[in-house]
Amino acid sequence: MREASFYSKDEGGTVNCALCRFRCTIPDGGRGICGVRENRGGVLYSLVYGKAVAEHVDPIEKKPFFHFMPGSRTYSIATVGCNFRCLHCQNYSISQAPRGEIFLAGHDLPPELIVSRALASGCRSISYTYTEPTIFFEYAYDTAVLAHRNGLKNVFVTNGYITPEALARIAPYLDAANIDLKGFSERFYREVVHAMLDEVLASILEYKKLGIWIELTTLIIPNLNDSDEELQAMAGFIADKVGIETPWHVTQFYPTYRLLDQPRTPPETLERARRFGLEAGLRYVYEGNVPGLQGESTFCSACGELLVSRTGFRVEAIVVKNGRCPRCSAVLNGVGIP
Repeated sequence: MREASFYSKDEGGTVNCALCRFRCTIPDGGRGICGVRENRGGVLYSLVYGKAVAEHVDPIEKKPFFHFMPGSRTYSIATVGCNFRCLHCQNYSISQAPRGEIFLAGHDLPPELIVSRALASGCRSISYTYTEPTIFFEYAYDTAVLAHRNGLKNVFVTNGYITPEALARIAPYLDAANIDLKGFSERFYREVVHAMLDEVLASILEYKKLGIWIELTTLIIPNLNDSDEELQAMAGFIADKVGIETPWHVTQFYPTYRLLDQPRTPPETLERARRFGLEAGLRYVYEGNVPGLQGESTFCSACGELLVSRTGFRVEAIVVKNGRCPRCSAVLNGVGIP
């Protein structure tokens, strides 16, 4: 255990957590909505510090990041727990595991060992992913600081529900974030995700303001968030408020967890969403979870030249020269572009 950051004490032993935007009030003996932060005698503790439930070497494209150090490998870690309760969670066996459990799963993996293993594996970054990195903030923060000292980058794959004060603390060590923009209606967020859309939109803009490279991902679910109106509104928000250089990944849903009554997303829906994004002025819109579609590759936003060819998570060719299109010299936006 480790005493948690970002909390205050009330009379009677209650504490107020300020790590994520739910800002839970937790009585003595209780846990926050994430299931991994517990009030013990008026002191809030993280129950998952140094307790990894997953660690893998992944292509950075799997996160997905297409404009952050393309073709590189990243060391991915996670603990159990999440502050969301998505009906369609693809990692529910670890994200939802702490609810009602006294002892939390995980094996000892201190920050020093994460960094040494990342370096030994030839990784150029560490990804805090699979579950929600916000809820294991102290663990991620200590690892990120040590990683930067050793020349490694740090990336979050996140639901975008961190508080501004917590984000400001880790921002100097956080190089990129892929943020889930799960839908574009308060009803979808309330009923499917059990959170609030407005808070996610505010968080996205906070990441942007702090200069962290952002890519956004939307899992498109038939009948729930796939209407023309919602997809067009989402594309418009990204273009107008976040920036036309922001990559948008629209990905295929498959039935899982508590959302088994909806079909897989047709590829035509992904193509429609990509078209809406390009029509809104976005430079880079990608179709995911369906290998072989044209929407997996990167094209020059100015002349249409194929710059990065991909199949699934595999980069097949990069023809960029000094971060620019070899045909028209237009800049390819991103971080660590060859």
